[in-house]
Amino acid sequence: MTTPIFQLALDRFSIDEAINIAKAAEKEVDWLEIGTSLVKEFGMESVRAFRRVFPDKILLADTKTIDNAIYEAKIAYEAGADIITVMGCGPKVTIELVAEEARKRRKDYMIDLLNTTLDCQKELRDAFSDAVFCLHTSKDVQEHGGKKAAANISWQGRRLATAGGIKKETIGAIAAQLAPEVYIIGGAITKQKDPLAAVKTLRSIVEHTA
Repeated sequence: MTTPIFQLALDRFSIDEAINIAKAAEKEVDWLEIGTSLVKEFGMESVRAFRRVFPDKILLADTKTIDNAIYEAKIAYEAGADIITVMGCGPKVTIELVAEEARKRRKDYMIDLLNTTLDCQKELRDAFSDAVFCLHTSKDVQEHGGKKAAANISWQGRRLATAGGIKKETIGAIAAQLAPEVYIIGGAITKQKDPLAAVKTLRSIVEHTA
């Protein structure tokens, strides 16, 4: 079994609040996500701030790029991101351009599969062998209902992440059914009094499910 990667998703905070939570959980999380809300509210300064504080940590900027690929990839990577996200439901050329920028810079990219069909997922899986693919149940779907992320195609040979409402009550089933490489977790860590202990609990469940 590949050692699971825990990605801490930081959204709807100030930059300082997000950094403080990241510091509290740093020893047990592998990747730090500068969430879409931070990117939208504070721009690339949020990424630069995280890079200053965490010079050796893998940083993902959740840009959710769906157009203007070269520009968005350039500014995010140059601000210090190791990984950016691109929407799988967007134009294929946009994904291709993000992939090209990532490869050129020896960086990674994640394809967010939010609102994609199974046929689209198969096409993306076959076309982008070096991507990280994220099965994602959106915040709005979690809170207001709607179609959850589909998972019934084979992701063998691909890097898979999962995101959206993961908590200690559900992570064991996710580990058993999907066995993703990357677990993207927000509130189950950020809303806890002891973020470090929360990550340890989640990691223990995954390790004991394998």
